[in-house]
Amino acid sequence: MGIVGESGSGKSTLGAAIGGLLPRTARYAEGAIRVAGESIVDLPAARLRRLRRERLGFVFQDPIASLDPTMRIGAQLKLVLGKGGDPLSHLDRVRLADPRRVARLYPHQLSGGMAQRVAIAIAMAKEPELLVADEPTAALDSQVRQEVLDVVFTLAAAAGTSIVWLSHDLPAVARRCGRIAVMYAGRVVEEGPAKEVLGRPAHPYTAALARSVPAGTAYGTRLVPVPGRPPVLTGRSAGCGFAPRCSFAVERCTTERPPPVRVDSQLVLCHRAGDLS
Repeated sequence: MGIVGESGSGKSTLGAAIGGLLPRTARYAEGAIRVAGESIVDLPAARLRRLRRERLGFVFQDPIASLDPTMRIGAQLKLVLGKGGDPLSHLDRVRLADPRRVARLYPHQLSGGMAQRVAIAIAMAKEPELLVADEPTAALDSQVRQEVLDVVFTLAAAAGTSIVWLSHDLPAVARRCGRIAVMYAGRVVEEGPAKEVLGRPAHPYTAALARSVPAGTAYGTRLVPVPGRPPVLTGRSAGCGFAPRCSFAVERCTTERPPPVRVDSQLVLCHRAGDLS
């Protein structure tokens, strides 16, 4: 499942909520978050730690910050694997050239691409049922980015791990994900099969995102940015959060929050979804 949207749309907050990683000041007003049938909101601390340890994996945007700066890489993997685990084999399967040397290094001695591969090795060491990848390649150059994504999806396929991938890279998400959820102002405004959502978007925001992607634009064609700015999320909006930026908005959009409606294979939050498809 790929989750896409502009910065500030709520992607990282959703990803953190899946693992119960939001700060203690966070408030769950309504709804539920369930992982493997267990409610994250109500789970005691000990059981939540066990769930993270045995069934969840996380790969974050900044790999160096996600590693312990005081421990060698091999020692960090041993903590995850427990007795009898072989850190070198896990470093080898994320395609690090010299696992024995890498195991002796500290995080600050790694390049960005190496550090992200180590983070992936740690996240996938116990073959979790679900991997949350929050912009795992945002800080990497284009060549390394593709190699790291290949590692993530190859390991996940071998282990039977589902992936929730939070990203700005629409073309990459379309190539690698079966389904896509488009977030705006803290809500999923469109969800469905990847090819349908990006090929035939039913929400004006999804269509605007697709038009602004350089990879999908012919040479010499001027890009069409999404007009305006994302809202500052200070509270529940009265109507549709995208209404101030939407050229298709009507009066109803500013006063009434749109409910989910089915348009072909997509679930869409738009009062005019049927008119725009």
